[in-house]
Amino acid sequence: MSENARHTFTATEDDHRIAKLAALAIGLHLIEAVLPSPLPGVKPGIANIVTLYVLYQYGIGTAAWVSLLRVFAGSLLLGQLFSPTFLLSFGGALSSLGMLAFAIHLPRKWFGPVSLSILASFAHISGQLLIVWLWLIPHSGIIYLTPIFALAALVFGLINGLVLTRLIKQP
Repeated sequence: MSENARHTFTATEDDHRIAKLAALAIGLHLIEAVLPSPLPGVKPGIANIVTLYVLYQYGIGTAAWVSLLRVFAGSLLLGQLFSPTFLLSFGGALSSLGMLAFAIHLPRKWFGPVSLSILASFAHISGQLLIVWLWLIPHSGIIYLTPIFALAALVFGLINGLVLTRLIKQP
């Protein structure tokens, strides 16, 4: 290899932080994957607590890195990379991150960790349902599933937001 072709990469403190937080999110994602689901497609999204925590501590850019690394690495480890499951997870993550990028600027007096978690949860399931409708099941009957998934998003978004609130208050 010529001297000009040799490159070195230096990891920054931010890179190490992102890697550690992404590893935590990936671990939670893998744990959640083995838990039984009450309904197909309904998961509590405990790895999203990490994304929300990162959003509050380090901003949307770092939260996006952690979330997307979780989706890619988690799917790779579960043997689902580029499968329909991966695309649903990826679409949900992008929708959720888009909502969080907007919602983090809402007045904190009325929009705290719980409401952001609920908004992100609704965005996540909306993104997934849109992918299901546009690609997997292009039928108007998919609309009948919306109340079930919306209720799950509300419940799990609330629980995750309460956990996040507790984490943020820890010294």
